[in-house]
Amino acid sequence: MAKPVGNITRGTTNANRLRRVDRWLAGPQAWRLRTGTSGDGGNPDGGPKPGPHGPLVVDLGYGATPITAVELQHRLAAVNPAVHVAGIEIEPGRVTAAKPLEHAGLSFHLGGFEIPVAGNPVMVRAFNVLRQYEEADVPAIWAMVCSRLAPGGILVDGTCDEIGRLSSWVAVKPGGPVSLTLSLRFGAFALPSDVAERLPKALIHHNVPGEKIHTFLQALDNAWLQAAPLGAFGARQRWVAGCQSLRTAGWPVRDGPARWRLGELTVDWAAVSPSVQL
Repeated sequence: MAKPVGNITRGTTNANRLRRVDRWLAGPQAWRLRTGTSGDGGNPDGGPKPGPHGPLVVDLGYGATPITAVELQHRLAAVNPAVHVAGIEIEPGRVTAAKPLEHAGLSFHLGGFEIPVAGNPVMVRAFNVLRQYEEADVPAIWAMVCSRLAPGGILVDGTCDEIGRLSSWVAVKPGGPVSLTLSLRFGAFALPSDVAERLPKALIHHNVPGEKIHTFLQALDNAWLQAAPLGAFGARQRWVAGCQSLRTAGWPVRDGPARWRLGELTVDWAAVSPSVQL
């Protein structure tokens, strides 16, 4: 086996830490998991159906314990029981420790960004991994991972706090990043821009005046503050009003109230991309 591509990371993880991104994968992205969807129906990208043995999903760099890979398989199996999750880790001891948990829908492999598994994944989740690399490394890593995707597949590169209250991720396709999603637990922030410390590596150093991500977070804070009167009805109603306000102001906000009520907000990448393009 060739040497895995990447570096051993700290591996910090916690049970239920990635629940927010898993909810998104099993929600707006669930069509990628459904075998039997047609190119003009459930597949917005027009790609072919997943393989006959069920869709492959990769948990890339799952960390010191395999709990998040186990949780991912359980959550996605609710969408399609045939899904297979492959957990990939670059540290051999972590793979050895995870092996006893393998079953028909879950396997663990030694490897890195080259994704050394048979088949092409419809989803790759890489959370709290690229955060530990240099920003200059990000484009090549994105390209390598995306080269392994199935047609219509997606890479999710994200970061969150230690217990998953504040989370953000970039959705990346072979042509480049397409969206940024913020997902915040109500009560865990004073201002939405508190998530800035948990932005993905591609954005975290660009949250400065003059950059799009800074402008967006300021607009989100203002929308949150202006919706303060609705706080009497709960933080959820206040958040939904803020999201609607951003859309009305012309921000390319995706989805709608059903996702906003979860403390989630997705915006087109073009609205937040760095001035120096990755």
